[in-house]
Amino acid sequence: MPEFDLLSALQHAAAAPSAPASTAAGRTPCSRKACTAPAAWALLWNNPKIHAPERRKTWLACDEHRAWLSDYLETRGFLREVTPFHDGPREG
Repeated sequence: MPEFDLLSALQHAAAAPSAPASTAAGRTPCSRKACTAPAAWALLWNNPKIHAPERRKTWLACDEHRAWLSDYLETRGFLREVTPFHDGPREG
């Protein structure tokens, strides 16, 4: 049985770019597991036990899963803000 090289595997994983997945229409999908609907909302959150107060992580939600994901984060005291999500290039 070949020996597994954990260090090489971790270095390879760290070097690989992590781009968000896309839906069939090329839109960024909802963060809810197995959902491929396009995201319409950005749920900004942080875990105050491990993140600096100004740090924001983002989950994306479709209209159907916005409430479920918001409730999940809110119950844990992590949800900071919910804003509309606009996929694609920004004007400006």
